[in-house]
Amino acid sequence: MPIGDTLPPETERVATEIVDAAYQVFRHFGPGILESAYETCLAHLLRKRGLRVERQVEVPLHFDGVILESGFRIDLLVDDCVIVELKAVEKMIPLYDAQVLTYLKLTGKRLGILINFNVTVFKEGIKRIVR
Repeated sequence: MPIGDTLPPETERVATEIVDAAYQVFRHFGPGILESAYETCLAHLLRKRGLRVERQVEVPLHFDGVILESGFRIDLLVDDCVIVELKAVEKMIPLYDAQVLTYLKLTGKRLGILINFNVTVFKEGIKRIVR
């Protein structure tokens, strides 16, 4: 699918489930716990909703005709179509957007959702990144 096209309805459905589940986790805990705890809880809720969730997915680099271990890890890959990168930081920086965009490029996925749980208003912590 060319980059300018809209995302498939199934990808949008998965994205909606991710944001809703993340909001439930945020409502329960608020800001202030570890990123890994948010990841564990979000993965649990998404699986409970019937979605396929992989945690800490290694992203290899294809370079010079070989596949190299990169050390890159996707926090969550949901239904093999949406990358979720989680943060629990005081301030978001452009590097985090670039990180998600890099994961999208390396995996060929089109949608990434960047979530920072260390906010007072949940909607201020969500960002969609589409490639």
